[in-house]
Amino acid sequence: MNTQSALAALSALAQESRLAVFRLLIQAGPDGLAASKIAEQLDIAPSSLSFHLKELSHAGLLASKQDGRFVIYSAKVEAMNGLIGFLTENCCGGLPCAATDKKSC
Repeated sequence: MNTQSALAALSALAQESRLAVFRLLIQAGPDGLAASKIAEQLDIAPSSLSFHLKELSHAGLLASKQDGRFVIYSAKVEAMNGLIGFLTENCCGGLPCAATDKKSC
């Protein structure tokens, strides 16, 4: 992951509804959820949800697939792992965290 991708992902997640959507989709796993189920579970209006899903998708954090009349959204776990890896890339002076004093990591 590069700096621009990390900034896009962090910006997308730096909003309460989008963070809630992403966390819900992480919990849902690879099967994902239809937009209607996301809206129902998080009590978000469909028009607002559409905007938030678009922002998360543009940041590369969501995948979507058509399933009949429904669009199923799922979190891109590899993107999340890439962001975490980017943020912790130089952690602990280049030493594995398990091999260092836990208080400093």
